[in-house]
Amino acid sequence: MITERAERPEDWRERILRDPELILEDRDVMRALIAANDRQMGGNVVDMRGLAMERLEGRLDRLEDTHRSVIAAAYENLAGTNQLHRAILALLDQREFEPFLATLRTDVAATLRVDRIRLVLESAEAGRGGAPRIGALGEVLSFVAPGFVENYVSLGRNVPHRQVTLRAVGAEAELVFGEDDAWIRSEALMRLDLGTGRLPGLLVMGSEDPQQFRPSQGTDLLTFFAGVFERLMQRWLG
Repeated sequence: MITERAERPEDWRERILRDPELILEDRDVMRALIAANDRQMGGNVVDMRGLAMERLEGRLDRLEDTHRSVIAAAYENLAGTNQLHRAILALLDQREFEPFLATLRTDVAATLRVDRIRLVLESAEAGRGGAPRIGALGEVLSFVAPGFVENYVSLGRNVPHRQVTLRAVGAEAELVFGEDDAWIRSEALMRLDLGTGRLPGLLVMGSEDPQQFRPSQGTDLLTFFAGVFERLMQRWLG
């Protein structure tokens, strides 16, 4: 029977001298060598080089974690951008107003992975008792009294004006989503400027996930979507 020849210490020495990266690139081996060096020097000797290496290794670990987080965020942002583009294309494909609005609760909601989308338009003729639903488009469209949009977004507080607001829903959400959608837990509010001489509107996306829309999240993509949508609405209303 043929047995493998055991490697001699001289063999390892030759391999290391020939290719030192074998050790330098292996963290476990380097740690073992540093620990052996520390034991040889004794407990009363401070190895400044070893301490510096430990600190550099810690910084490298943190840098690698940051690098992975940045890459993950970039991929997530790219995926969100692609979803947004597909949703906008679905709106641009429509040639009539009713299918345009109906697309919000079908293709657009599915593409953006939200549970509900509501378009709220202020009207001088609307009552002040909430957001009544309108015929076949009642699942997506509501008319409300003037001032409703500002009051709903600000909740009566003096807050900075933002085109996009992300938050958890409150009791007021029933005025937009209705009693049947009481399971909505977070919402994205997009103010709409519908042009000179017209009252404002509000596009609302709702999710049953309380973490989907949070104030700490970025709003760049939704701001872009709101800008495109309000321009499309201006053309339809014009």
